[in-house]
Amino acid sequence: MILSPAAADIFQRLGASDVVVGVTRNVEVFPGARKVGSHIHPNMEIIASLHPDLVVISSNRFFSQEMARRVGARVFQYNPATCQEILDEILRLGSLLGKEGRARALVSELEAKLSMVKPLWHRPTVVYEVMAHPYMVAGKKNIVADIVEKAGGRYLIGIERKLVPFSYEKVVALAPQVYIWQVGPMNRNPLPPQKRAYLKTLKAHFVRVKELAFARPNTHAFDNVLWLNRLFLKLKEQ
Repeated sequence: MILSPAAADIFQRLGASDVVVGVTRNVEVFPGARKVGSHIHPNMEIIASLHPDLVVISSNRFFSQEMARRVGARVFQYNPATCQEILDEILRLGSLLGKEGRARALVSELEAKLSMVKPLWHRPTVVYEVMAHPYMVAGKKNIVADIVEKAGGRYLIGIERKLVPFSYEKVVALAPQVYIWQVGPMNRNPLPPQKRAYLKTLKAHFVRVKELAFARPNTHAFDNVLWLNRLFLKLKEQ
């Protein structure tokens, strides 16, 4: 049972799709698995009916030990905040699922991608918008902060949280050179930031990304590091 959406990609890459009986509503990679609500509001009746042996969660705020006891399942918490932590979790899951060889091979593949990052003489400063209303940015414990740093940028929000309520005035004062904004379940149809009155004065390069492809801590994070590194290199040439 996967209640941590980011972990779904890891199960697929480890060749463990056949053991997945339930997933959250925004996970599409296991069409045969039952939808069990969201990771914030899981449907306990459906979960119990599937009799899972293991429940993979992102936080015990939304699936407690008491809930686990009710369905008689073990709990594995998957919530990495850095690329290194993703690699560590792949090895842990590989051991748990009896996929140690595939896990080691996957870790080697992802480490090789990081080795392809080209160095930058100038580190562009970056802010990442999570939500426009209420306004919220990614904090230091968000995977996007590590993606930016691994790509050669300098992430400007040093607050030790995953999500940080912020203000337009503070962002303008930080004067980021790159402003990344996501579109997805947490930020549906936002007005492009460069068209908002408070951000029009920013002399930044605005970059739109898809939330579900960019902000989940899984193997895609390593592809995003390479993509962002190439973007930073292009900006340097302009």
